[in-house]
Amino acid sequence: MALTMVGTRLEQSVTPTALRSYLAEFISTFLFVFASVGSTISSRKLMPNAVPDPSSLVAIAIANAFALSSTVYMAANISGGHVNPAVTFGMAIGGHISVPTAMIYWVAQLLASTVACLLLNIVATIVGQVIPTHAIAEEMTGFGAAVVEGVITFALVYAFYAAGDARRGQVGVIGPLVIGLIVGANTLAAAPFTGGSMNPACSFGLALVSGNFKNQGVYWAGPLIGAAIAGLVYDNVMFPSQSSDASRFMVDGGVGQ
Repeated sequence: MALTMVGTRLEQSVTPTALRSYLAEFISTFLFVFASVGSTISSRKLMPNAVPDPSSLVAIAIANAFALSSTVYMAANISGGHVNPAVTFGMAIGGHISVPTAMIYWVAQLLASTVACLLLNIVATIVGQVIPTHAIAEEMTGFGAAVVEGVITFALVYAFYAAGDARRGQVGVIGPLVIGLIVGANTLAAAPFTGGSMNPACSFGLALVSGNFKNQGVYWAGPLIGAAIAGLVYDNVMFPSQSSDASRFMVDGGVGQ
């Protein structure tokens, strides 16, 4: 019986619908990372004498909010519009996506981020810059940074659950907008301390292209733990499911169930 269930899950992960969902995750993640990291490069290019300006933080936060809202909306009805391994992990913890599908989502997301960062590295080199990486403030420890990343990723994944729950009557354009807004707010709150990543794929792509993996564990441990807690809290405490049917979410993508 167990082997049969595993085989069924694997078969569902290679259907035409599933393959489209992987492509959707790749495209959306690529576009998000390109816009997110690209806004940082542009901001640095416009800063006189490379002196940090608080207004650049606002610009980057707005770019992140717009980019995520758009990319989630584009992929929501195909793949669920996760655009983030932490979101995928949180949805898998809640049972809304199968483990095999989640793993392939991760591959697509990590590959998309790497390709986007490779292209942006070329742009950064042309304009005389070094591609930015997520880093923690000198005053912070790795544990403190992981806690910060965990908290802001909790907010993101919790918003993802809430915005996609049809029982709340918020299915449609407002869902992706809410998700983008919380990312913009989190960027304003945490970027000076940890870079405000919330997205292991983005951090990984930047680290791989730059060759700088310092504190990379912070950007995996914090977001994944925060995402798992968000999924468990939403589904089991705040809005417990009456059944195991994940179709109550607008973003199940029709795969992995």
